[in-house]
Amino acid sequence: MWMTLQVKTLEQPATLTFGQQQIQLPVVQGSEQELGLDISRLRSATGMITLDEGYVNTGSTRSGITFLDGEQGILRFCGYPIEQLCAQCDFVEVSYLLIYGHLPTRQQLSEFQDSIRKHTMLHEDMRSFYSGFPRDAHPMAILSSVVSAMSTFYQDSLDPTAPDQVELCVRRLIAKLPTIAAYSHKKSVGQPFIYPQNDLDYVENFLQMMFAVPSEPYEVDPDFVSALNLLLICHADHEQNCSTSTVRMVGSANANLFASIAAGVCALWGPLHGGANEAVVNMLNQIAADGGDVKKYVALAKDKSHGFRLMGFGHRVYKNFDPRAKIIKAACDRLLAKRAIHDPLFDIAQELEATALSDEYFIERKLYPNVDFYSGVIYRAMGIPVQMFTVLFAMGRLPGWIAHWKEMHSSDGNRICRPRQVYTGPTERPLVPIDQR
Repeated sequence: MWMTLQVKTLEQPATLTFGQQQIQLPVVQGSEQELGLDISRLRSATGMITLDEGYVNTGSTRSGITFLDGEQGILRFCGYPIEQLCAQCDFVEVSYLLIYGHLPTRQQLSEFQDSIRKHTMLHEDMRSFYSGFPRDAHPMAILSSVVSAMSTFYQDSLDPTAPDQVELCVRRLIAKLPTIAAYSHKKSVGQPFIYPQNDLDYVENFLQMMFAVPSEPYEVDPDFVSALNLLLICHADHEQNCSTSTVRMVGSANANLFASIAAGVCALWGPLHGGANEAVVNMLNQIAADGGDVKKYVALAKDKSHGFRLMGFGHRVYKNFDPRAKIIKAACDRLLAKRAIHDPLFDIAQELEATALSDEYFIERKLYPNVDFYSGVIYRAMGIPVQMFTVLFAMGRLPGWIAHWKEMHSSDGNRICRPRQVYTGPTERPLVPIDQR
């Protein structure tokens, strides 16, 4: 069975024809001339639904937060190119941009920073949670658990329909996530928790909670601050990805912001999403342990009968060079050169990139290095353990999650997410009593 779809002009709806049935589908055009077909009336008018495994071609919403053009390698937050934001703003300023839709004035930024500083400490009873986790617990499991548990300690900011409560929840999440993350690291290494130090900026505060110990002074490395700030900005939002869609879907049920963000953390944990940078370092370690023969592993990656995959290459959306990868590679080069850090994994990464970018197999398939390829090398240079990589990703992605959650709730078309399916199971059959089966 076939159906036809005809689009005459943008001003006129598209006509979908199936047998004797016809339906008019409005054409929706975005501010960057992206086109979409509004199929919201399809089932009620025809009894049919669309089937799009993995939602590859399905737009779940209209959003004004992030524009992404995978063919051209363009990424903009609220209209601002990612390259300019990384060059001129810090992470807190970009967070404000995403959440409120405009860059702050100096006074607005100062007030936002001050409000975050007031909420950096965790409730003391929450610290006891960490003693219940085993020492080798993955930090992402701790992060999602503690974020979800925040809803039990901060019950004065749970109502998603109360703007003042939402604002309080936003500031608590942004302020406390670095503390929660740093405590998960301290738990894994058996060191005492370090309280936030509010005279430091956002990234400095996180690094001192991660690496300071009570027995000696700790000086925050400005090179590490600069590199981490850049990474957090690059991770801050990326349109309707798996974790962001999860936050929106959970939030559509009017779940509170803490619960919605905890769900996003769980989605990000997956190795095909936020865990990819951890997988890149594991792959580089595997190649290094096998003598560093990059050409061997490039050949294995091209062999369809072999299970080896080159991690950190290609992207679900980008069919060009990931603009974030360019920024992070330059930062990685600067950091390792300035600090005179020799990392054999970085040498392997450079050789992998050069080999892949000159190999017709990768060129034809447009498999360029993505954001995960170099971020793990920077984290290693800063002394951040592999298991914390995805936690850092979650810290960066937090303002994007919040922005989408807020946008969804303010939308006129907001409704609970409820995808359809094409059922492929057994047709009706009689239930046989258990003694006759």
